[in-house]
Amino acid sequence: MSSLLRSVREEPRPPGPPPRGWRDWALVAALAPAAVLEGALRPDLPWRTASVVLTVALLPTLLWRRTNPLLMVAIAFGGCGLAGLLTTGEAPALNAMAFVLFLAYALVRWGSGREAVAGAAIAYAKVVLSVVFDGMAGADAFGAFAILSAAMAAGGALRYRARARQRELEQAKLLERERLARDLHDTVAHHVSAIAIRAQAGLATAAADPDAATDALRVIETEASRTLTEMRAIVRVLRADGPPEAAGQRVGDVAALASAAESGPAVEVRMSGDLGEVPPPVAAVVYRLAQESVTNARRHARRATRIEVSVAADDTAVRLRVRDDGEPAEPRPADEADAGYGLAGMRERAGLLGGTCEAGPDPERGWTVTAVLPRAGWAR
Repeated sequence: MSSLLRSVREEPRPPGPPPRGWRDWALVAALAPAAVLEGALRPDLPWRTASVVLTVALLPTLLWRRTNPLLMVAIAFGGCGLAGLLTTGEAPALNAMAFVLFLAYALVRWGSGREAVAGAAIAYAKVVLSVVFDGMAGADAFGAFAILSAAMAAGGALRYRARARQRELEQAKLLERERLARDLHDTVAHHVSAIAIRAQAGLATAAADPDAATDALRVIETEASRTLTEMRAIVRVLRADGPPEAAGQRVGDVAALASAAESGPAVEVRMSGDLGEVPPPVAAVVYRLAQESVTNARRHARRATRIEVSVAADDTAVRLRVRDDGEPAEPRPADEADAGYGLAGMRERAGLLGGTCEAGPDPERGWTVTAVLPRAGWAR
């Protein structure tokens, strides 16, 4: 139990809380007149003016509930508790004051472990004070505890879900880096084999034909330079700060996707631009992205009849676009963390090369994947 409490206290804040946006301002703007209207029309409201002023004064805490959750909980629940102590009989309160549940939710969703514990103590203490000093009935107190706990539990559940989702995405990225490292290993092994063969040929012909031996040395020098470049690429990929330098496919191999599938929507491939001198790393990534996009379209596009694949190259970039004409649907299962590849892996592969990969539904019908990769193989 002590280790559990220690882990809770040491829990850091989740990264990347959403910034304050128009929805937050709209919520405050909607609750303010609602509180005033309730204060004017509700006949059984105790401390009418104090209730309205207190509620409206505490509404701005909603604007900072994600960035300062503990402070906002302390202000809101502390203000309500102090108001109850300063009045006699039933404490001033409006139904609109239920907005404090948003603060309780945000406390657990976005606060650190210490903030969550301290904030929960403040919130529950407010309920206890209401029972002791304001004469809150036992059933009402139980309901307050239950609703407050439910709001905090919802925050904790979404916090855990977001963390699990982040772990899945990180796992997908790690798996993709492992694949890239294997591809790079195969490429390096190919070059080393070529070096060995050329060295043997040079030794065999050195005595009879010195020029042939010199040519072999030139080839060895070229292959050795490529090998060193790709070995450095392996290190950069494994360090998560560099591009993939994989080989194995050419850009022209994308055309084979049109005839690879035996069933499902027809695949149409269009190639344009100067694709002949695209570096092997770029070609490999283009092929993998196109292959995965076509696979996802065949698997998830409902009632699709056609999948269009276009690859265009210019002096600076290679652009890939894969579009299907399936029916509009919710985001497809492969969009995020996917054990096989998924959009997370596609983005990771393109990002390691210095490019981008995006996917989403078309305005009218279908789904489109677009990728832009630097032609040089890595945007330094």
